[in-house]
Amino acid sequence: MLTRRHHRRFAIASVALAGAVLATACTAGSVRPQAEGSDPAVAREEPAPPAQQRVSLATDGRRSSGGVVAEGGADAVYNYGPTVMVDGGRTRMWWCSQYGSAAPPGDDILYATAASADGPFRGPGGGMPVAVFSGNRGAFDAVHTCDPSVIRVDGTYYMYYTGAAGDHALGNAIGLATSTDGRHWTRPVDGPVVRPAHDTRRDNTYGAGQPAAVYLDGWFYLMFTDTTGRAAGWNGAGQFLLRAKDPAFSSGVEALGPQGFAAVPDTATARTNSLVDAFSADLMWVDALDAFAIAHQTDGGTTITFWNRDFSATPYEPVFIPDRWQEGPGLVRQPDGHAPVSETDPCGRVPLDVIHATVIGRADAPTALRHFGLDVHGVDGCGDPRRALAVLDGFAMPSPVRTMDLVVNGAVLRIDRRSVAEHLAVRVLDERLPALDGLPVRTRLRPNAQAVQAPGLGTGFLLDGTLYPVTSADAVDRNDSVVQPVSRDEWETYPVGPTLGRRF
Repeated sequence: MLTRRHHRRFAIASVALAGAVLATACTAGSVRPQAEGSDPAVAREEPAPPAQQRVSLATDGRRSSGGVVAEGGADAVYNYGPTVMVDGGRTRMWWCSQYGSAAPPGDDILYATAASADGPFRGPGGGMPVAVFSGNRGAFDAVHTCDPSVIRVDGTYYMYYTGAAGDHALGNAIGLATSTDGRHWTRPVDGPVVRPAHDTRRDNTYGAGQPAAVYLDGWFYLMFTDTTGRAAGWNGAGQFLLRAKDPAFSSGVEALGPQGFAAVPDTATARTNSLVDAFSADLMWVDALDAFAIAHQTDGGTTITFWNRDFSATPYEPVFIPDRWQEGPGLVRQPDGHAPVSETDPCGRVPLDVIHATVIGRADAPTALRHFGLDVHGVDGCGDPRRALAVLDGFAMPSPVRTMDLVVNGAVLRIDRRSVAEHLAVRVLDERLPALDGLPVRTRLRPNAQAVQAPGLGTGFLLDGTLYPVTSADAVDRNDSVVQPVSRDEWETYPVGPTLGRRF
């Protein structure tokens, strides 16, 4: 079987010979021609329409891990295509590798955690990263499962991935797996959720893969490569976008076309609009910028381009992270695919970090993963109420009346006791940010507030007739609330507000 990097070399050669086809399950191939002496495996950024006025973003805080942060075991031939999640006090990562010990033989998805993006990433118990997802014999992903993108919504982990039936499948597709812990995965549907469009003929028959998922305003957004798409470049490079409120994309699917989103009958619809001329890109939503960010490979590093909410304009100039490239950027994101929030300046600063494959030593050595990043600063991230509530979600800070204000799901909840707020907030600030001034308080959590508990459903506060589930029993105790047992049926009769506490 060809290794990942042999796949890339074969892909470049196939374009040059203008007669071969791509015979890989996991890499999309080469990209458009470059100037003499430049790297042919580097995608160039598409210029924005000349009429657009874009804001330049100031950057500082350039950083890198200085070395490898993650790699597989001794039999791992390569490591690439990571998806990275900041999840509470740890950073979790899934990526593509190949363990000879996994079954069936092929590409596997590995999993490990670390204290930060600088690693080192370790498997459960502090050992080597483990393979948590592999091929499904007899299915579209029988041999290769690769390029994961993981998000978590309402307690469920969704992993979108590239699947292929064999080494020469010539038509990858995108699968879906779900989990309750990020380690043990099941396939909720038979077959892929996104198939290649095949709406044009092209030598690069890789198909659909390299997905990147984001959850925003009730929609699952899925960006991906499809070398068979009409709007892909001559070599198959391009990034296409679908969205649906169904995570399996089995109904209510909309595709992004030149005129915006439009309903389509299925996920194999014609690909009429590419967001960037690149392979293996990643996507996230940046609340402070009110924009999507796309990370992709360019000369000498990672370029991040920005699109507004409906993908009709690029409001900011691209940001460039210098780094040593091999392939496959994974943006460091929150569980829903949103950008992390700065701990020191949540309204004015946005951390942009990527982990991607780099070559270790000699050219034919295995690839491993490294971290690179910088900050965008001088941002007016809390300049309007909608953005302020999104950026500060989970933050608690002093209120004007010597209590605490907690931002949760687009509303302000006033909490009388700081010790309670500390158990219900993701982060507690010692000083109040002006962004919350003038925003209405939805409800107030007073000492001794009524609490209820139902078998198998947990505990929640009853505030003004609305049930607010809580993730911390300590918060209920510190509030001196007496918990009243109720039936599951009674619990479900209450209007439900957002969950209070860390949602991980």
